[in-house]
Order: sequence, then structure tokens, then C-alpha cells
Amino acid sequence: MDAHLTAEQEEIRRTLRELLVKRCGSEELRAAGRTPDGYDHGLWEALAGGLGLPGLALPERYGGVGCSITELALACEESGRALAPSPLLATAVLVAPLVLALGTEAQRAALLPPLASGALTAALAVPGTGLATALGLVGDNRGDWAGGGRAGGVQARREDGAWRLYGQAAQVLDGHSAGLLVVAAHTGGFARSRTLLFLVRAGAAGLVRARQTSLDGTRPQARLELREVEAELLGDERADVPAALAAVGDAAAAVLAVEAVGAADRTLERTVEHVRRREQFGRAIGSFQAVKHRLADVYVGVQAARSAAYYAAWATGAGGERVGGLALAQALESLRTAASEGIQLHGGVGFTWEHDAHLYFKRASGDELLFGPVHRLRAHAADAARLFAGGEVAV
Repeated sequence: MDAHLTAEQEEIRRTLRELLVKRCGSEELRAAGRTPDGYDHGLWEALAGGLGLPGLALPERYGGVGCSITELALACEESGRALAPSPLLATAVLVAPLVLALGTEAQRAALLPPLASGALTAALAVPGTGLATALGLVGDNRGDWAGGGRAGGVQARREDGAWRLYGQAAQVLDGHSAGLLVVAAHTGGFARSRTLLFLVRAGAAGLVRARQTSLDGTRPQARLELREVEAELLGDERADVPAALAAVGDAAAAVLAVEAVGAADRTLERTVEHVRRREQFGRAIGSFQAVKHRLADVYVGVQAARSAAYYAAWATGAGGERVGGLALAQALESLRTAASEGIQLHGGVGFTWEHDAHLYFKRASGDELLFGPVHRLRAHAADAARLFAGGEVAV
């Protein structure tokens, strides 16, 4: 692995940072969260149409840029610094790779170009609150998380030659505003039990969508109800959906890890700026040894998390080992620590709703609820590596 960024990668970071500094400040961020969709459509058009971010990791024949997941991760690092709310994660990191991996050629040709241009946004809907399980981040995703033939979850059945879905899903990222939904559903009953993915267009008869109040307002979520909704099967019935979801999950975890590092780095920067200005007893509080030690620990944590996240993104793009979940655990822990110290060292102002410090803490906590928690990410990585297969436990 070459740790140096190419000129093209540096340009992606610079251009995106300049745009987000101008278009996604504190006031713009809060205003976007209050809109029905939860993001600024003008900013999304700039990110998608102007910079082509949704298509960074998609092949050129489908309207993409043809870069690797590493470039997309670096772009998300900058969006993480600004906590920019957008459909980028749901559309480009979760859904587009699934369409590319499982879709028929006709489905790819019809869906990937509008996804790459940002004209079409998408969301991945899994039953209940099992996104981390479905993506294989906290355990084996070949279980019954999609319903398992029992009541609950989302069930799929054929009727008059068409597929129909019935059930519900919660905590669906951008599910209330996405033009396309990729829904994981159980079918086959107990005899031929399996999980398949289905395409559902916005406005389909029987589809009810409602935005949920979420801990992290910069990650809009929705609750979906499907009442005999007609759907199109993604790919064919022989597809290995759990394997495809696990592959996408590892890549998504690597991207999320880099994004979390960006947020942690920005939190640290803002805290350092504050302690340099804030004076107590006639001197800047940043000159106190105790404050220096605390921020030094945060810095070490952020840099270690960055190394792990960059390696995970590189390994994903190079087809190497899957370490996305482990990198995500380290990055989320680093972000939570940086945000906690930031709130503490900002003093009384750091606890107010008017200050941005708490937004970074909510991002760390919200991502743990969706993709973690940290201890389960690490436990699954240990199981996958057969770390304790011999039965030995460190004392």
C-alpha cells in the first residue's frame, strides 16, 4: 500500500473542501436538517452534477467516473468534516454497488446512469433495525434477519406473475426521499427459505413512507410500510444476496471509517482553535499541561484511526482482506472520544444546542446505532479471524 495520495486524489479533496466550506456552514447545515428531505437539494446538485461524486466508483460505461472505492472514501472524508447531509451514502455506497453486483444488464443500464449523475437517489431498506446485521458487520448475515418465514420483517410472494412485498422496515437512510428503494425481503417459506432484493419505485401503490426523528439529524432516516407493493426482483433468484450484502458492507464500513476520521479531525481542529483563544487565570487554557495531554491523546487516536481507515479503503479497492468493520470500530471510537473531549474543553458553551460540538458526538452515536456498536464490530472481526478458535483467552 502506498500511503501517499495521488494528484487526482488531492484535487478531489481540495475541490470538495472548498465547496463545503462555502455551502455547508453551521447555519446551512441546520437549515438543511429542517427541510422535509433533510438535505439541501442545491448542494446535492453541486456534489452530483458538478463534481460527479455519486458516480466516482462506478464504471464509465454506466455513466460513472471509473475510480475506485478509495476516491469515494476520500470524498466522504470531506463530507464527514462538514457533517454534510446528502443522499451520497445511501445512493453511492449502499445501493449502487448492489445494482452493479446483482442487477441484470438491463437493470444496470437503466438504473446506474441516473444514480451516477445524482438524478436518481436510492435507499437500502432492510427489515426491522438490522442494517448492520444485513451488511455482515456484526455477525453472519445468512440468518433470519429478513423475516425467516415468520411474522414480521418483509415477505415477498409471487402473484399473477409479479412479486409483491408486505412488511415494514425502520431506520432506512434517506428512505423518505429516495426515488428508488432496494428492499431486502424473505421468500420461499421454510422449505426454500432465502433472502432476495427487490426494486420499488417511489410512489408505488401500497408504499407508505414517513421520516423518523433520529439522534443524528444529519443522517435522515425513515420508516417504511409495504402493503402488497408490486416490486421488481433485482437480478435473479439464484443470486447469493448475503454474499453481495457482505461485500458491500465491508466497502461501506471502510468508507464510513474514513468519513468518521474526517469528522474526528475537524472536531479536534475546532477544539484546538478554542483552547488557544479561551483564557483563564490570564493565560490560554491550551497552555495548561492537562489540556495538552488530553488533546495529544485525541490526536494519536485520530491518526491511528486514519491509518486503519485508509488501509481498509485501499484493501477494498485492491480486492484484499476485508477489514472494513475493524477500521470502522476504531474510527467511531476515535470520533466519540474527540467529540466528548471537544464538548468538555469548550466548557459551558459546548453543551448548548447552538454550538456544533454536540453534532459531532451525535454523528458518532448515531453511526454506532446504525452500523455498530463498536464492541460488536470488533467481536465479529475477531470471530472472522478465528482469533479465539483455540479456546484460549487472554488473562
